[in-house]
Amino acid sequence: MQIISTNIAQPTTIVWNGQEVVTGIFKTPINKSIFLGKHDVKGDEVTDRIHHGGEYKACYMFSADQYPYWKNLYPHLNWQYGMLGENLTVSGFDECQIMIGSIYKIGKTLIQITQPREPCFKFGVKFGTQEVLKQFIDHGFPGTYVRVLEEGLVKTGDTFKLIESAKDRLSVYDFFNLLFLKVKDQKLLKLAIENEAIPLKKRVQLKAFIH
Repeated sequence: MQIISTNIAQPTTIVWNGQEVVTGIFKTPINKSIFLGKHDVKGDEVTDRIHHGGEYKACYMFSADQYPYWKNLYPHLNWQYGMLGENLTVSGFDECQIMIGSIYKIGKTLIQITQPREPCFKFGVKFGTQEVLKQFIDHGFPGTYVRVLEEGLVKTGDTFKLIESAKDRLSVYDFFNLLFLKVKDQKLLKLAIENEAIPLKKRVQLKAFIH
């Protein structure tokens, strides 16, 4: 895997249900390194600190390999990397092969895979339709948030080096689908609940589906 674009956002005001809302989803590429901090990317707008940023969502990365799919669905949009709201656009990134809890070295940083993105209305506003949320969920390749274990700079061209494999094989793809399936796979549920790379609050929520 390799970073092919680094992206950050300035605060942007949108209108939702008659109210103005500030968002950082409108990310655009920058031709320089970005600093991954423990709770966010330096210089990147994170307005809603309840749902974005923080220890388990310090940085969001998305696969460049998924861009053709979305471009085909929305050819009228002004396409550039960062369009899916990601800080890092990564080539060779496959959610089916990336495990929750695995630790990677990128540039000067050490990161851990934590949880996939769950789309909200702001994503729909950016794409011009709230239907994109269901399309995103149904497609099943959501990118992933990461936890920054060691802060530092990353840049375009940096490659990912696997430092430590997750002890359990719970992929980003399987975990994402688990979140939205009405009938949840009990084996995957137990893997998620026991995985400390996933925030405690989310693991507690998932316990309700154990039977």
